[in-house]
Amino acid sequence: MNDEPRWLTAEEQLVWRSYIEAATLLEDHLDRQLQRDAGMPHVYYGLLVKLAESPRRRLRMTELAKYAKITRSRLSHAVARLEKNGWVRREDCPSDKRGQFTILTDEGYEVLRRTAPGHVNAVRQAVFDRLTREQQKSLGEIMRIVAEGLQPSEAGADLPWLR
Repeated sequence: MNDEPRWLTAEEQLVWRSYIEAATLLEDHLDRQLQRDAGMPHVYYGLLVKLAESPRRRLRMTELAKYAKITRSRLSHAVARLEKNGWVRREDCPSDKRGQFTILTDEGYEVLRRTAPGHVNAVRQAVFDRLTREQQKSLGEIMRIVAEGLQPSEAGADLPWLR
């Protein structure tokens, strides 16, 4: 049995480092835009978007953590901050004593409505305006393949929202 790692080729190393650099810069770009325009980080904005898209603007905390791909602890901290701003509120789940819903308030919806145009502009300028339609399609396909591979469906998978 060969214990030698499958080292990245020079070409793979360039691709990997380009990805890391772009992902880091993109997240920083979006965080700065959202901090400037709405006083919140990118992950908080994503939570508000998901709530706005959900029936009755509400989701169970476990579903929200799964959507955001973050630990339940990190979600709890984020929701506490959003609650302090008056943008969300929590409600106990009547059918499950341990469960809670997070609900987007009217104030939170208004913040999202005001912030969305600047955010979509930042995303468009940073990503879509730089790529051809074919490159956009390829990027979407590649990212779906990577995401699917990192989300095993078997019981006991070590995923952030299960921690």
